[in-house]
Amino acid sequence: MTTLPMIETDIHPAVDNPELPDFVAEHELPSREGDRVVQFREALREAMSEEMRRDKRVFLLGEEVAEYNGAYKVSQGMLDEFGPERIIDTPISENGFAGMSISAAMMGLRPIVEFMSWSFSFVAADPILNNAPKMLYMSGGQFGCPIVFRGNDGAGGQLASTHSWCVEALYANVPGLKMAIPSNPYDAKGLLKTAILDPDPVFFLESERMLGDKAHVPEEEYYIPFGRARVAREGDAITLVSFGRPVNFCLEAAEKLAEEGIDVEVLDMRTIRPLDIDSIIASVKKTNQILVVDQSWPFASIASEVVTQICERCFDWLDAPPQRLNTEDVPTPYAKGLEYNYLPNPDRIYDAVKSMVNA
Repeated sequence: MTTLPMIETDIHPAVDNPELPDFVAEHELPSREGDRVVQFREALREAMSEEMRRDKRVFLLGEEVAEYNGAYKVSQGMLDEFGPERIIDTPISENGFAGMSISAAMMGLRPIVEFMSWSFSFVAADPILNNAPKMLYMSGGQFGCPIVFRGNDGAGGQLASTHSWCVEALYANVPGLKMAIPSNPYDAKGLLKTAILDPDPVFFLESERMLGDKAHVPEEEYYIPFGRARVAREGDAITLVSFGRPVNFCLEAAEKLAEEGIDVEVLDMRTIRPLDIDSIIASVKKTNQILVVDQSWPFASIASEVVTQICERCFDWLDAPPQRLNTEDVPTPYAKGLEYNYLPNPDRIYDAVKSMVNA
């Protein structure tokens, strides 16, 4: 496996190349199978720690990331290893510490900013949307902004409406940023390591409900390129396309459908910007039907964009209109049962596929 050397200068391998370094895009990924099983939160911690050991300019800051080991224990033990100059507790001031981190990135450092919840990022909307993604353009290429904003996105388990935002559709509209939304610990580590290397601002969206999920994560270092979707399950009946937590809902529904002889293909988008529309089109050309499962609201959603591009680029391959399955178009409810029904859960996915098959 190709690895980067320890960085001792002010030059980062990704700065001179606006695309991802060749070794990220070209190296073979290690197996997803093995005896070493870690939690989603541990995979995130490993990604940050490995990059911090390699490059002394990388640091983490946010609310409770240091002394408390992170609100969800993602940064547990990192203060002991890297010290308070690189694992930094902040006041409850997202606008302040996000803006400060953007300035640090412009001056050559590589911050990782943790939002305890992406719902709290709205108070930092001006720096993270109006400054970070536009800085390279507005400065005529003089200042880049290599920064990672990461934290919990979506319904967090009875956290009610104002703490359960799915921000991807809002934020993906802004040019100049990249967005990764992993669905499992293996991808979480590989995508986060790539995000830290990237010369552009990266919005990295996690799910509190997935932090305890376990999967094989190899000890060797690896990077997953942006803009490369993953076929999570092969099939030929209908293409299910999703990202983040709902990918697992799709896989659960797919197993139930397989028992009835309906063999669906599940595609994990991994990143929203860049979007691997070519892989989605390739799957649609095989199955001739598509259902996009999206945890955000339906109006002007990521699913809306994918469906539009499918209609524009492979309309003649469709046997039926492309379908979307989003959360219900209401504020996130608090009650456990209502929250389940609000989400694009496995039962709703199963019913939607059955409707498409029987249409």
